[in-house]
Amino acid sequence: MAFNTGLSGLRAASVDLDVTGNNIANASTVGFKGSKVQFGDLYANGFLSGGTNPVGDGVRVQDVKQSFGQGNISFTDSGLDMAISGDGFFILSNNGETRYSRAGQFGIDKDGFVVNNQNMKVQGYVADDDGNLSGVRGDLSIETGNLAPRRTTNLVTDLNLDSRQPVLEQQVRNFSLASSAMAGGEYRFTYSDGSPDFSVGPIPSPAPSAKEVADTISSAPGVNASGTETVTIAPPSDADINDSGFAFSVAGVALSNLDTVTTLEELAAAISNIADSSISAKVNTNTGALEITNSAGEQFTAEWSSTNNSSGGPQSSVGEISVVSDRSVSGVVTQPTGSTAGPLEAEFRNTQPTPINAFNPLDQRTYNHATSTKIYDSLGNTHEMTQFFVKEPSPGNGVGQSQWSIYIEIDGEMVAGTDQQPYTALFNQDGQLESINGDVNGEIIITDWVPKDPNGAPNGADGPPADPSSVVSPIPLPANSSAFVLDLGRATQYGATFGVNNQQQNGYTTGRLSGLDVSGEGVIFARYTNGQSKALGQVALASFNNTNGLSPVGDTTWVESFESGQPVIGAPDTGTLGSIKASSVEESNVDLSAELVNLIIAQRNYQANAKTIETSDAVTQTIINLR
Repeated sequence: MAFNTGLSGLRAASVDLDVTGNNIANASTVGFKGSKVQFGDLYANGFLSGGTNPVGDGVRVQDVKQSFGQGNISFTDSGLDMAISGDGFFILSNNGETRYSRAGQFGIDKDGFVVNNQNMKVQGYVADDDGNLSGVRGDLSIETGNLAPRRTTNLVTDLNLDSRQPVLEQQVRNFSLASSAMAGGEYRFTYSDGSPDFSVGPIPSPAPSAKEVADTISSAPGVNASGTETVTIAPPSDADINDSGFAFSVAGVALSNLDTVTTLEELAAAISNIADSSISAKVNTNTGALEITNSAGEQFTAEWSSTNNSSGGPQSSVGEISVVSDRSVSGVVTQPTGSTAGPLEAEFRNTQPTPINAFNPLDQRTYNHATSTKIYDSLGNTHEMTQFFVKEPSPGNGVGQSQWSIYIEIDGEMVAGTDQQPYTALFNQDGQLESINGDVNGEIIITDWVPKDPNGAPNGADGPPADPSSVVSPIPLPANSSAFVLDLGRATQYGATFGVNNQQQNGYTTGRLSGLDVSGEGVIFARYTNGQSKALGQVALASFNNTNGLSPVGDTTWVESFESGQPVIGAPDTGTLGSIKASSVEESNVDLSAELVNLIIAQRNYQANAKTIETSDAVTQTIINLR
């Protein structure tokens, strides 16, 4: 009947009005998804047959289908607000019940859990104490306590040492020998810097004065020699000195004014004050002998006498040569080849070179480059670590290799044993690091550092390991000593200005939570006052094969149903899942203009169906009124 047809239309129009009104009411609801009514017509038919001229029996509501289209994303000022750009739902735990939502208005409850406005806990992948994300899902939480300090166990220094730098450290060999032993000798000096060999001599025999021998040796490049002549004479007694006839002469010159001299020490002072300033005298405290030296290296005699028939001399001087050679002199050979090694060659071989301007961290003239950085002990205290680099002569005559010495200092104290012996870094012809003390990885393990306070006393932090030889790289965690690894494996030596490209260490002091950041992959990072950031967890998203099969349960949430299928859960921005927009929310996808138009249409439909019932009533009344 037309009454049923019109009534079904009223019911359908009423449902349409309800759905449209609900859409309009939630036009500002974050994460809301608008719905649309789907209608179907009704026809009456019999069993196994249909009418020849079927007439419709009205309309019915087939489904109220939600539209899961993307809503606009708007910025907010809340760091934990999140919007999904693309497919997926946030996973929420409502006291054990799992719900799904697109509304990302999140905050922190009193227990530190990330929750929505209805205190449903956000699910995600939790992180360990070091910020490493795991595959375990659970309630995301924010640790609001202080970040515990972490000691430095690894320091990476990536730098370039300027190959154009000169060798600053100078080394010399310094020794002395009797000039008489060198008489008749001829010597050939060899050099490590590629300079040609240089021969000196032969030295006359018997030996001339020490000055002449020294001048002959000094003619070789890189060699500087000086000579002295010394007379050792039996000393006069005090009685002899006080004798009225006492006389003393040096180099044929008689001393005057001996009347005022009463002791041997006064006599030595009088000799040192004669006109020739190169002459000096002293009393040997061990033997008591009087030693007179001519620093000019000229030969001379000395003698004394008194009236009691006591005398000393004349005594001839004995020459001594002091030889100094710089580091360029690599050897000396006695000539002619094959002859027995002379004293100069023997002394050179037996004397080790000594630095005359040794490395000093307080004197920047003794090192080429330096760089400093902060490191941390187990208590989170900061310490200043400085690395010094000193250019050394190239080994192998400078062919294919360059060499640098490395010194390490922490808080003004040398560590890693570099106060005794520096580390040696070798670079190849391409400027690439070959090794440090033979380690091709370029690592230095520092095992002797004692963390100290500003007063220089141990500060209570972990100190050196009991067995330094047991320390390996990388240092396993948790660490239990102050040992750490300095990694210089990326160091280069090019003809460019010294520069530190990168310097990173893994320690830090304690810090308080200062803010939160969320990445596009949904990773929640905590920022601390010590400049560190740590991953606290990662939001998990879920997608469904049939999104329209989800059952809405209010609070802008849905639950899984048989029609939706089981969820596919993963990290944001993986697979088909969307990415996360931080400090943003997804607005309702309701088009308010379209909904207002739909509202008018639904109203007209309702009025039209009511008119159908009114017309049917009028027709029926006409039939009833027939006589």
